[in-house]
Amino acid sequence: MREPMDVADIEEFCARRPRWSQDPARLVGSAQADSFAQAIRWVNRIAAAAEAIDHHPDIDIRWRSLNFSLTTHSAGAITELDLELADRIDEIVDGPEP
Repeated sequence: MREPMDVADIEEFCARRPRWSQDPARLVGSAQADSFAQAIRWVNRIAAAAEAIDHHPDIDIRWRSLNFSLTTHSAGAITELDLELADRIDEIVDGPEP
């Protein structure tokens, strides 16, 4: 089982990543795509990244807006795995389209 992270470490991560904030036991974030099709491409790429590390986010899709919620259910808290997935989401959303 992954260990819950210290609040200070989570706050430091969020301070460096404006997309993310802490919502008690979750990291929450959002992204705005240029089109619905781009949002779906992002979701597909995020799904592949999540599968690669066997850690799956909750994703809410509203037209071009994506909302993410990350938590490690087995720990009941935010763990390093959530930060790793958040990093991968940032790379996808902020990076170039393949």
